[in-house]
Amino acid sequence: MGDALLDLVISELLFQRFDQAREGELSRMRATLVREQTLHQVALELDLGPALRLGEGELRSGGATRASMLADALEAVLGALYLDAGIEVVSRVIVALFSTRLAAIDPGVDTKDPKTRLQEWLQARRLALPIYAVTSVRGAAHEQVFEVQCRVEARKVSAQGIGSSRRVAEQEAARAALQDLES
Repeated sequence: MGDALLDLVISELLFQRFDQAREGELSRMRATLVREQTLHQVALELDLGPALRLGEGELRSGGATRASMLADALEAVLGALYLDAGIEVVSRVIVALFSTRLAAIDPGVDTKDPKTRLQEWLQARRLALPIYAVTSVRGAAHEQVFEVQCRVEARKVSAQGIGSSRRVAEQEAARAALQDLES
């Protein structure tokens, strides 16, 4: 419920601020504000981690500082606040938590992630989509490091990306491939 409330309030705030923006622009701006990375930062600012009640396994594996865990916890807090106090109160809290980030949003800045930008770059040139392959996974289960290769066969480009998840590694590989293609 918290994620839906956050989407609703952020969407309304963006629409009020950028009433001339196109739907796609508003959606990209909203996605920037409600993505895991941003929610993680807000949760850290609130020092939400120590308030989480976690099992021994989650505590040992760093659950109280994990981005996904903190982002989910923030959404849960917003949902609980709505159930307890209503939409007006949760809206005011969201405005307070996101006001600086909302003020910094620039509709002229491309906020698309590297995989999306790479895909659009290739589609604009009628080239086949990239191929992603995990080339290695290292580390303990709770702190794995993924290495991913991104290949654009039509241009004979191959780029590597490393990250704490497959998704992060794919984004890094796409960023490197796009940089190669644009240079």
